[in-house]
Amino acid sequence: MLEHIRYLPAHVLGMHAVGHVTIGDYEKALTPLLEQQVKQTGRINFLLVLETNIKNFTAGAWCGNIRLGFKYFTRWNKVAVVTDQDGVREFSHLFKYILPGKFAGYKLEELDEAVKWVTGIK
Repeated sequence: MLEHIRYLPAHVLGMHAVGHVTIGDYEKALTPLLEQQVKQTGRINFLLVLETNIKNFTAGAWCGNIRLGFKYFTRWNKVAVVTDQDGVREFSHLFKYILPGKFAGYKLEELDEAVKWVTGIK
């Protein structure tokens, strides 16, 4: 499931992934918020807190992830991925070679640092 993180400033969209994540979660929870973010700010600052194993993402969810990445290709500004899964954090760094914008991976214990980085608030 994808849950909207509501405590972030308006220029940052945050999602918390827990349990099983499907394409339906992307379509219902993430896609409308991304569209709203782009309309309001023209770019995307995104925080993903991943507290589920990446194996809990369905194939459709992965396809949705890729589709959204390319749909908003020029809109990505900052993306912070927060997880204790080393491989996922390292994978997030690869996006800097594919998509414009800045990408960073953080451990769950570094959530405050990730929020500061993605929001630009110190």
